[in-house]
Amino acid sequence: MAPPPPAEEEGAAGGRCGGVVARWARREVLLGLALGQFVSLLITSTGFASSELARRGINAPTSQSLLNYILLALAYGGVLLYRRQPLTIKWYYYLILGIIDVEANYIVVKSYQYTSLTSVMLLDCWSIPCVIVLTWIFLKTKYGLRKFFGVGVCVAGLILVVFSDVHASDRAKGPNPLKGDLLVIVGSMLYACSNVTEEYVIKKSNRVELMAMLGLFGAIISGIQISILERKELHSITWNAGAVLPFLGYAVAMFLFYSTVPTVLKICGATMLNLSLLTSDMWAVLIRIFAYHEKVDWIYFVAFAATSAGILIYSYRDSKEVEDTAQVAGASDEQGKQGDEEAGTQNPA
Repeated sequence: MAPPPPAEEEGAAGGRCGGVVARWARREVLLGLALGQFVSLLITSTGFASSELARRGINAPTSQSLLNYILLALAYGGVLLYRRQPLTIKWYYYLILGIIDVEANYIVVKSYQYTSLTSVMLLDCWSIPCVIVLTWIFLKTKYGLRKFFGVGVCVAGLILVVFSDVHASDRAKGPNPLKGDLLVIVGSMLYACSNVTEEYVIKKSNRVELMAMLGLFGAIISGIQISILERKELHSITWNAGAVLPFLGYAVAMFLFYSTVPTVLKICGATMLNLSLLTSDMWAVLIRIFAYHEKVDWIYFVAFAATSAGILIYSYRDSKEVEDTAQVAGASDEQGKQGDEEAGTQNPA
């Protein structure tokens, strides 16, 4: 074993190493933020499509998600079949994930029938404390007091939204805003379960397998649910451009969202994914003002300020946290490279 370097050399090496870690972490953070904003825009697009369908009286939430699952199954399932790789995780785990994901989409899309687009976007922050609890219990993720405080500020913004929906009467807020808000909260809890499960799977398996199996089981479950709950609704829809375009727009946005989320989960984790999605509130407010010409309560801006402050408090890291993140991510990348090499050895082209 080589003797330890002198203190000056060790300090210089530590400085160089710290600079490399800082630059690496900066690149990863910027990539994570950029992808987070991309999926945030996609979520806003799905909200816009769902709100437009609800405005036209179309109530078929499961049917909206079916095409997305079919696209996932065809695109990623084809790659999985081409590789001829055995599943790295038992199929029934993907079945459970598919059930959770389908029902989360169903409940959240259903909420657009009762409350406003902006309320749905803001109330999604309820998934954050749910994700923290689940990752702490099942993934053993450690959180400091500062992160809990940041989440608490985000939840305070959520409470403001519910208060505004119940008591405000001078704006278009849907026929039953309280019911819609409760549906969003339940859906957010299911989304949290889905995100944490996907984070676990993506670290044990790979993105192609996850998306292929989620698309397969999601399509099967959606088809069964449509045959039971939405047959009459589909027959009653007048399939003109005003109905078809939102359906297609929702499916394409969801396909891109599902394809990008595993990468965000690998870089940032489930909690930061959900925090990044909170910026979709800003896009939702802009859509509401310029597309629907609706009046927005001042309390929404207070709620958005609270959630933004919560994100900043949570995302701040000191130097030790940045270095730990770099080490963990580097180890994860090394494991991923080893897995790719093993897969290439077992399944040569």
